[in-house]
Amino acid sequence: MSRRDLVVVAVGLALASWLVVRATYGSLPPLRWWLPVPLAVLAVAEALGARTLRTRLAAQRAARRGSDPGPGAPLVRPVEPMLVARLAVLAQASAYVGAVFAGVWAGVLLHVAPAVSRLEAAGGDTVTAVVGVACAAALTAAALWLESVCRVPPDEDDPPGGVRA
Repeated sequence: MSRRDLVVVAVGLALASWLVVRATYGSLPPLRWWLPVPLAVLAVAEALGARTLRTRLAAQRAARRGSDPGPGAPLVRPVEPMLVARLAVLAQASAYVGAVFAGVWAGVLLHVAPAVSRLEAAGGDTVTAVVGVACAAALTAAALWLESVCRVPPDEDDPPGGVRA
């Protein structure tokens, strides 16, 4: 997945949501600070999943190489290839979701932050938008990390540069 695509999605949706919020801000319901929290929960879950998967894959690779794990080391539970494939798809989808919400919350922030001194509701909405941008960015980062953990490493037997004899 290209990070440039994620940036384009986020910037495009920031502009679109800024235009929508600018046109309809008076009729929107109040934005509560906890609205973007599910994005943070997903980010934490994916980060924990990435850490666990990285550890399990490293242990599995070490066991394949035949290195001695030492006394008292836990047995290596093999990682199902379909699990890794499903997590890779989840990571790609979550990265796009994070980019979408980062753009939407950034668009809201672009409208409400300058209006803090003029509008009473803009103060709370600014806090919500900042929390939203942070949670969405965390989800995108966790998803990109999970996706990188799911990549198949190159074989040590392959010549560098991807050229085969």
